[in-house]
Amino acid sequence: MPFLENDLLSIEIKQKGAELCSIRSVKNNTEFIWEANPEIWGSHAPNLFPIIGAMKDDSYIYNGKTYSMPKHGFVRHNEDFEIISNSNSEIVFKLKSNDELRAIYPFEFEFSITYELKDNELLIHHTVKNKDDKTIYFSLGGHPAFTCPLFEGESYTDYFLEFENEETSESYLLNMATGLVTEKTKIVFNSPKTINLHGGLFNEDALIFKDLKSRQVALKHKNKGEILNVKFEGFPYLGIWAKPNAPYVCIEPWIGIADAESTNQQLKDKEGIMALDSYKTFNATYSITVNSGLLN
Repeated sequence: MPFLENDLLSIEIKQKGAELCSIRSVKNNTEFIWEANPEIWGSHAPNLFPIIGAMKDDSYIYNGKTYSMPKHGFVRHNEDFEIISNSNSEIVFKLKSNDELRAIYPFEFEFSITYELKDNELLIHHTVKNKDDKTIYFSLGGHPAFTCPLFEGESYTDYFLEFENEETSESYLLNMATGLVTEKTKIVFNSPKTINLHGGLFNEDALIFKDLKSRQVALKHKNKGEILNVKFEGFPYLGIWAKPNAPYVCIEPWIGIADAESTNQQLKDKEGIMALDSYKTFNATYSITVNSGLLN
């Protein structure tokens, strides 16, 4: 399995979906990424492209034609990723348009993910290249799941999320039957900067934020302090999710969002969609920094 390693961290990535599946301390073997127990949720950290979340009727309309699209897009289970380069500190995966993908996404593109390891920080770089003679439309994002609680003897309720800035944002509710975003919101912050984790927090599915001031959020233990930090500059949306009562939490930087209930299903009109002109390139990076005090 492709991997990166330095004196602090060992990183493993599956070639299928270019999915991050391990962030582990070299010295004490602590694993920070969810184990992907299929009886609970069988993924580690899927990559999302060219949409985020669900589309109405799992479809969209482009230039008068209706196309099918699975939830979160076609990247996360894709077996056609190539490894372009692999060094001690960086590995690059690339997916190109092909006949199978053109049937559901009628654009010529290259989608690359680069994992770069710097000390106790993992940077996840996304690159979209428009190889077409027309504008392409896409969203992208991450879905990393972090083990929580991290150590034996701890409880999920020992943990909380702390945001960079004081927030007034409310979470947009999903229609549980369709996965579409409603106009309804709820207050989830327990203080201006924190959300306490508990087993029922995700009973109404993911927490979805459209207007956060913060560009980073830390997973913290009430006594042990910061576990890790996710920085998401350039990602206007954030999802937070787990299966109810499951021992992990996902912190999901998004460029884009699931369809609204009011969608007209036109891809060009989709909320959060990116438009990239012919032969142009788009880049976006988020990062995961592990508290170095937990690595010895």
